[in-house]
Amino acid sequence: MTEEPVSFKAGGLTLEGRFALPAAKAAVRGAVVCHPHPLYGGSMDNNVVAAILDALWAADFATLRFNFRGVGRSEGMHGGGTAEIDDVAAAVRFIGTQAGVRPGDIVLAGYSFGARVALSAAAGIPEVATVIAVALPVSMMEPPSMAGWNKPLVLVAGDRDSFCSVRDIEAFHLQVTPHPMLKLIAGADHFFAGFERELSEQVGQTIKSAGSA
Repeated sequence: MTEEPVSFKAGGLTLEGRFALPAAKAAVRGAVVCHPHPLYGGSMDNNVVAAILDALWAADFATLRFNFRGVGRSEGMHGGGTAEIDDVAAAVRFIGTQAGVRPGDIVLAGYSFGARVALSAAAGIPEVATVIAVALPVSMMEPPSMAGWNKPLVLVAGDRDSFCSVRDIEAFHLQVTPHPMLKLIAGADHFFAGFERELSEQVGQTIKSAGSA
């Protein structure tokens, strides 16, 4: 899949991203992918972000990966996970206005910090239909409130992840109604080094199982 550099506005800031559209496809679904924590080296060039994109491209999604405020060429400063909710909303609006992308019905995916921000943002963005949260850091920080949650949610984690332990992600899974789909990848830790292919395959399978393709 060929990506092209793009920029879009989030309030008064300009954020950078990369957009990809399947060739010879009409009115495809769109997906936005959110990267891990900016203060720990997270950016849109992360290995897990790439693995998620591979799964989405195989399912013929148009995709937008982007850098949160203060990362790379994106303007502004890190907002502690709160200001970044506006970045996600802006990214969803941007992809929804691109030629060849169906408006609305957007998949929002995120990894670690990006998964938490995606969950925090999704309830307030009507265009988001499904959320894929990879390695949601429930053992490291309080997850967002899921009161009134009414969108399909897919949780994916490694079974050796100390920031998203099996015990804690299973407990979170049971707190959400209706219960999300939960998939665990044997042997993988929080960073999925050496498990990118398994992660991509699992995300691809969950997209199909959740009726998101």
